[in-house]
Amino acid sequence: MSKVVLYMSMSLDGFIAGPDDGPDHGLGVNGERLHAWLRAGGVDPGSYRPVDGPGATVFDEVMATGAVIVGRRTFEFAGGWAGDHHDGVPIFVLTHAAPEEPAPGAARYVTDGIASCVAQAKAAAGGRDILLHGAATAQACLRAGLLDEMELQLMPVLLGQGRRLFEDLPPDHIELELLRSLDGPGVLHLRYRVRSAGG
Repeated sequence: MSKVVLYMSMSLDGFIAGPDDGPDHGLGVNGERLHAWLRAGGVDPGSYRPVDGPGATVFDEVMATGAVIVGRRTFEFAGGWAGDHHDGVPIFVLTHAAPEEPAPGAARYVTDGIASCVAQAKAAAGGRDILLHGAATAQACLRAGLLDEMELQLMPVLLGQGRRLFEDLPPDHIELELLRSLDGPGVLHLRYRVRSAGG
């Protein structure tokens, strides 16, 4: 059965982008440091695959997902990946209102909430896991109890400001279970199962 998995690179102080992120600077000021565990790549997503074992393992898991869920802000900052995040898998863009122009390629806009977005992605993923992108969308999944796992790439840097992954969560208590810890060059890959809320 498909799991919804958040894959996110994050600074030690909880930032997933530096300040002043936007369409022309998606990771903000100094935010590129958060993706230093990836190789410098090109148009082909596979060109970013790390050469080290732990990084390659995580990257291969990302590339094996059967669908992508992303918030509209992240989608637009990434240029919509030209409609193909990887291997032509469907991309479900969570938004309050779809723009007049249709989404590119394999992407489609979902306007009827996170539960519908997750249901559509699971139906399309062919039993494979679903890649989740974006802080606000991750928070929506957590609030709705729809996020199964988190794969965090913890980078040894303090950005001090920018966009935090867990900034706007309610005060609910959410328990995580550490499933795996992989130590890579300059990064710690931590995989958690979301166990419960409130206790």
